[in-house]
Amino acid sequence: MSFLYPYLLTTHILFGSIGLLSGSYNLLRKKGGSIHVKVGKLYVVSMLITGSTALLMALLKPNMFLFIVGVFTVFLVGTGQRYMHLKKLGQGQKPKLIDWILSCSMLLVGVVFVSWGTILLLKKQDSMGIALVVFGLIGLQNVRKDLQNYRGKIKFKMYWLREHIIRITAAYIASFTAFIVVNQNHFPNWIPEAAYWLLPTVFLTPLIFKWVRQYAKK
Repeated sequence: MSFLYPYLLTTHILFGSIGLLSGSYNLLRKKGGSIHVKVGKLYVVSMLITGSTALLMALLKPNMFLFIVGVFTVFLVGTGQRYMHLKKLGQGQKPKLIDWILSCSMLLVGVVFVSWGTILLLKKQDSMGIALVVFGLIGLQNVRKDLQNYRGKIKFKMYWLREHIIRITAAYIASFTAFIVVNQNHFPNWIPEAAYWLLPTVFLTPLIFKWVRQYAKK
Protein backbone atom coordinates (compact mmCIF):
# COMPACT_ATOMS: atom_id res chain seq x y z
CA MET A 1 0.00 0.00 0.00
CA SER A 2 3.03 2.29 0.32
CA PHE A 3 2.82 3.05 -3.42
CA LEU A 4 -0.28 5.15 -2.59
CA TYR A 5 1.68 7.48 -0.30
CA PRO A 6 2.98 9.89 -2.99
CA TYR A 7 -0.53 10.28 -4.43
CA LEU A 8 -1.98 10.88 -0.98
CA LEU A 9 0.74 13.43 -0.24
CA THR A 10 0.08 15.31 -3.48
CA THR A 11 -3.66 15.34 -2.77
CA HIS A 12 -3.02 16.45 0.81
CA ILE A 13 -0.84 19.38 -0.25
CA LEU A 14 -3.19 20.44 -3.06
CA PHE A 15 -6.38 20.49 -1.00
CA GLY A 16 -4.56 21.79 2.07
CA SER A 17 -3.47 24.81 0.00
CA ILE A 18 -7.01 25.31 -1.30
CA GLY A 19 -8.33 25.05 2.24
CA LEU A 20 -5.88 27.64 3.60
CA LEU A 21 -6.58 30.06 0.75
CA SER A 22 -10.37 29.73 0.92
CA GLY A 23 -10.28 29.84 4.73
CA SER A 24 -8.12 32.97 4.69
CA TYR A 25 -10.51 34.58 2.21
CA ASN A 26 -13.51 33.96 4.45
CA LEU A 27 -11.63 35.09 7.54
CA LEU A 28 -10.89 38.45 5.96
CA ARG A 29 -14.33 38.98 4.41
CA LYS A 30 -17.55 40.01 6.12
CA LYS A 31 -19.37 36.92 7.34
CA GLY A 32 -22.64 35.81 5.76
CA GLY A 33 -23.86 36.19 2.21
CA SER A 34 -23.77 33.89 -0.81
CA ILE A 35 -20.04 34.31 -1.46
CA HIS A 36 -19.20 33.40 2.12
CA VAL A 37 -21.37 30.28 1.85
CA LYS A 38 -19.88 29.16 -1.48
CA VAL A 39 -16.28 29.73 -0.39
CA GLY A 40 -17.12 28.07 2.91
CA LYS A 41 -18.32 24.92 1.16
CA LEU A 42 -15.07 24.81 -0.82
CA TYR A 43 -13.18 25.20 2.44
CA VAL A 44 -15.11 22.40 4.17
CA VAL A 45 -14.65 19.92 1.31
CA SER A 46 -10.97 20.81 0.92
CA MET A 47 -10.23 20.44 4.63
CA LEU A 48 -12.10 17.16 4.96
CA ILE A 49 -10.02 15.76 2.11
CA THR A 50 -6.87 17.20 3.69
CA GLY A 51 -7.66 15.66 7.07
CA SER A 52 -8.62 12.29 5.61
CA THR A 53 -5.43 12.04 3.54
CA ALA A 54 -3.39 12.99 6.62
CA LEU A 55 -4.95 10.11 8.56
CA LEU A 56 -4.32 7.66 5.71
CA MET A 57 -0.69 8.76 5.40
CA ALA A 58 -0.23 8.45 9.16
CA LEU A 59 -1.45 4.85 8.93
CA LEU A 60 0.82 3.98 6.01
CA LYS A 61 3.87 5.62 7.59
CA PRO A 62 3.30 6.15 11.34
CA ASN A 63 3.55 9.87 12.02
CA MET A 64 2.09 11.47 15.15
CA PHE A 65 2.11 14.94 13.62
CA LEU A 66 0.01 13.85 10.64
CA PHE A 67 -2.31 11.92 12.92
CA ILE A 68 -2.97 14.97 15.12
CA VAL A 69 -3.57 17.15 12.07
CA GLY A 70 -5.92 14.60 10.53
CA VAL A 71 -7.95 13.99 13.68
CA PHE A 72 -8.50 17.63 14.53
CA THR A 73 -9.17 18.70 10.96
CA VAL A 74 -11.85 16.06 10.37
CA PHE A 75 -13.43 16.55 13.80
CA LEU A 76 -13.53 20.35 13.79
CA VAL A 77 -14.63 20.77 10.19
CA GLY A 78 -17.02 17.82 10.36
CA THR A 79 -18.80 18.87 13.55
CA GLY A 80 -18.61 22.56 12.64
CA GLN A 81 -20.49 21.90 9.43
CA ARG A 82 -22.86 19.39 11.02
CA TYR A 83 -24.06 22.00 13.51
CA MET A 84 -25.59 23.90 10.61
CA HIS A 85 -27.98 20.91 10.35
CA LEU A 86 -28.55 20.57 14.10
CA LYS A 87 -30.44 23.76 14.83
CA LYS A 88 -33.27 22.17 16.86
CA LEU A 89 -31.53 19.90 19.34
CA GLY A 90 -33.37 21.63 22.17
CA GLN A 91 -36.69 20.98 20.43
CA GLY A 92 -36.50 17.22 20.13
CA GLN A 93 -34.07 16.89 17.21
CA LYS A 94 -31.70 13.95 17.58
CA PRO A 95 -28.09 13.81 16.36
CA LYS A 96 -27.29 11.46 13.48
CA LEU A 97 -24.92 8.50 13.64
CA ILE A 98 -22.16 10.56 12.00
CA ASP A 99 -22.43 13.10 14.85
CA TRP A 100 -21.87 10.40 17.46
CA ILE A 101 -18.98 8.90 15.48
CA LEU A 102 -17.20 12.25 15.23
CA SER A 103 -17.67 13.13 18.91
CA CYS A 104 -16.87 9.68 20.33
CA SER A 105 -13.76 9.40 18.19
CA MET A 106 -12.54 12.75 19.51
CA LEU A 107 -13.34 11.63 23.06
CA LEU A 108 -11.08 8.59 22.67
CA VAL A 109 -8.30 10.54 20.99
CA GLY A 110 -8.51 13.36 23.55
CA VAL A 111 -8.04 10.95 26.45
CA VAL A 112 -5.06 9.35 24.69
CA PHE A 113 -3.49 12.74 23.94
CA VAL A 114 -3.79 14.01 27.52
CA SER A 115 -2.49 10.74 28.97
CA TRP A 116 0.41 10.47 26.54
CA GLY A 117 1.29 14.14 26.89
CA THR A 118 1.37 13.82 30.67
CA ILE A 119 3.76 10.87 30.41
CA LEU A 120 6.05 12.86 28.10
CA LEU A 121 6.03 15.81 30.53
CA LEU A 122 7.02 13.51 33.37
CA LYS A 123 9.90 12.30 31.18
CA LYS A 124 10.96 15.94 30.65
CA GLN A 125 9.96 15.87 26.98
CA ASP A 126 8.26 19.21 27.43
CA SER A 127 7.67 20.40 23.87
CA MET A 128 5.62 17.49 22.55
CA GLY A 129 4.08 16.80 25.95
CA ILE A 130 2.66 20.31 26.26
CA ALA A 131 1.26 20.21 22.72
CA LEU A 132 -0.47 16.85 23.28
CA VAL A 133 -2.01 17.93 26.58
CA VAL A 134 -3.23 21.26 25.20
CA PHE A 135 -4.77 19.80 22.06
CA GLY A 136 -6.20 16.86 23.99
CA LEU A 137 -7.94 19.21 26.43
CA ILE A 138 -9.27 21.32 23.56
CA GLY A 139 -10.72 18.21 21.95
CA LEU A 140 -12.31 17.00 25.19
CA GLN A 141 -13.85 20.42 25.83
CA ASN A 142 -15.53 20.30 22.42
CA VAL A 143 -16.80 16.79 23.09
CA ARG A 144 -18.29 17.95 26.39
CA LYS A 145 -20.22 20.65 24.51
CA ASP A 146 -21.38 18.09 21.96
CA LEU A 147 -22.75 15.75 24.60
CA GLN A 148 -24.62 18.60 26.30
CA ASN A 149 -26.12 19.76 23.02
CA TYR A 150 -27.01 16.23 21.86
CA ARG A 151 -28.94 15.72 25.11
CA GLY A 152 -30.89 18.92 24.50
CA LYS A 153 -29.20 20.86 27.31
CA ILE A 154 -28.83 24.01 25.25
CA LYS A 155 -27.13 26.98 26.93
CA PHE A 156 -27.20 29.40 24.02
CA LYS A 157 -30.13 30.20 21.75
CA MET A 158 -27.88 30.33 18.68
CA TYR A 159 -25.70 27.45 19.89
CA TRP A 160 -25.45 25.98 16.38
CA LEU A 161 -24.03 29.21 14.91
CA ARG A 162 -21.73 29.59 17.90
CA GLU A 163 -20.28 26.10 17.46
CA HIS A 164 -20.05 26.54 13.69
CA ILE A 165 -17.98 29.71 14.06
CA ILE A 166 -15.75 28.26 16.78
CA ARG A 167 -15.01 24.97 15.06
CA ILE A 168 -14.61 26.13 11.48
CA THR A 169 -12.19 28.83 12.66
CA ALA A 170 -10.40 26.38 14.95
CA ALA A 171 -9.95 24.04 11.97
CA TYR A 172 -8.29 26.89 10.10
CA ILE A 173 -6.00 27.44 13.10
CA ALA A 174 -5.12 23.73 13.06
CA SER A 175 -4.32 23.79 9.33
CA PHE A 176 -2.25 26.96 9.68
CA THR A 177 -0.42 25.37 12.62
CA ALA A 178 0.36 22.35 10.46
CA PHE A 179 1.70 24.64 7.74
CA ILE A 180 4.17 26.45 9.99
CA VAL A 181 5.23 23.25 11.80
CA VAL A 182 6.09 21.62 8.46
CA ASN A 183 8.04 24.72 7.41
CA GLN A 184 9.72 25.45 10.75
CA ASN A 185 13.17 24.89 9.23
CA HIS A 186 12.75 28.24 7.49
CA PHE A 187 12.44 30.03 10.84
CA PRO A 188 15.18 30.90 13.41
CA ASN A 189 16.55 27.92 15.35
CA TRP A 190 16.08 29.60 18.73
CA ILE A 191 12.28 29.37 18.49
CA PRO A 192 11.14 26.38 20.64
CA GLU A 193 9.16 23.63 18.93
CA ALA A 194 6.13 24.15 21.19
CA ALA A 195 5.82 27.71 19.86
CA TYR A 196 5.03 26.47 16.35
CA TRP A 197 2.25 24.32 17.77
CA LEU A 198 0.71 26.86 20.12
CA LEU A 199 1.27 30.41 18.79
CA PRO A 200 -1.38 30.24 16.01
CA THR A 201 -3.90 29.20 18.67
CA VAL A 202 -2.81 32.03 20.98
CA PHE A 203 -3.01 34.73 18.30
CA LEU A 204 -6.09 33.60 16.36
CA THR A 205 -8.34 32.41 19.17
CA PRO A 206 -9.35 36.01 20.11
CA LEU A 207 -10.93 36.26 16.65
CA ILE A 208 -13.24 33.40 17.54
CA PHE A 209 -14.52 35.22 20.61
CA LYS A 210 -14.95 38.39 18.57
CA TRP A 211 -17.06 36.68 15.90
CA VAL A 212 -19.10 34.75 18.44
CA ARG A 213 -20.04 38.02 20.15
CA GLN A 214 -20.66 39.74 16.82
CA TYR A 215 -22.76 37.12 15.06
CA ALA A 216 -24.02 34.41 17.39
CA LYS A 217 -25.35 36.88 19.97
CA LYS A 218 -27.35 38.87 17.40
